[in-house]
Amino acid sequence: MSRVQLALNVTDIDKAVEFYSKLFATEPAKRKPGYANFAIADPPLKLVLFEGPEGASLNHLGVETESAAEVEAAEARLSCNGIETTGIDDTICCYATKVETWVSDPDGAKWEWYVKTGDTDQLMATNS
Repeated sequence: MSRVQLALNVTDIDKAVEFYSKLFATEPAKRKPGYANFAIADPPLKLVLFEGPEGASLNHLGVETESAAEVEAAEARLSCNGIETTGIDDTICCYATKVETWVSDPDGAKWEWYVKTGDTDQLMATNS
């Protein structure tokens, strides 16, 4: 099995571990002072956290699902676990139509939980 590894810098390892444990419904596979890693089965991901003075500096991260029902279930699970979401939106982003919800980790890294429902020529939705 192959999976993507994502390594993030976080300012507070305890807050980050709490957040990512809830986000992915799994506990760390390894936890050391200033360090944690997760072997996440669904979606397949190796997530590594390093504590330091600089927090996440990525544009955003995402979990692509196969259906809107999966986005809705994730949003409900996250909300029930005390993670603030943007709610469920039908939107245009990244030249696609999507059903999505967004959350931010303790350092402000943005996560998009989404399903692509179509293609579009627009990068973002525009307000008319």
